[in-house]
Amino acid sequence: ATYLGRVFQDPMLGTATNMEIQENLALAKRRGKARTLRWRITQQERTQYRELLKTLDLGLEDRLTSKVGLLSGGQRQALTLLMATLTKPKLLLLDEPAAGMNNDECVELAKLLRDVQKRFQVTIIIIEHHIDLVFDLCSRICVLNLGKVLKIDIPQNIQSDEKVIQSYLGSRMEKNDEQQ
Repeated sequence: ATYLGRVFQDPMLGTATNMEIQENLALAKRRGKARTLRWRITQQERTQYRELLKTLDLGLEDRLTSKVGLLSGGQRQALTLLMATLTKPKLLLLDEPAAGMNNDECVELAKLLRDVQKRFQVTIIIIEHHIDLVFDLCSRICVLNLGKVLKIDIPQNIQSDEKVIQSYLGSRMEKNDEQQ
């Protein structure tokens, strides 16, 4: 578990909504470490959290004492991603991180994930239904259908695979019929 970070589909499950942003970050930072009765956030930690939050470019660095429950879905998801990387995991599991996001938010999420991947040199396994995000972000894709592996390949080959197209996008013949 020390080498594993995860982001839930519902960002509310990965955060304590009634706690402050800085308190959530402190909990994530202390994950897996010995606990004592003394628990406080140091000024050094606040400075570190501000710097980390600046990288999200969401204005959260000035809201350390805001309750997480007041954040938008996209802000909460970005925060949970940041929390998942505080312990510098080797593997990051993302369960539909773009759930409930619009296209602009998905573009920002992809940018953020590429930055996280590069900065932390972490392998990311992502389960996602936003196909554009998957093709934009992933170097290898495993397509499942009814719990069975349908295809594992690079995005270009996945896009042109007839079995994948039929399973997820409908056959080419069906698409042509719909366009007419």
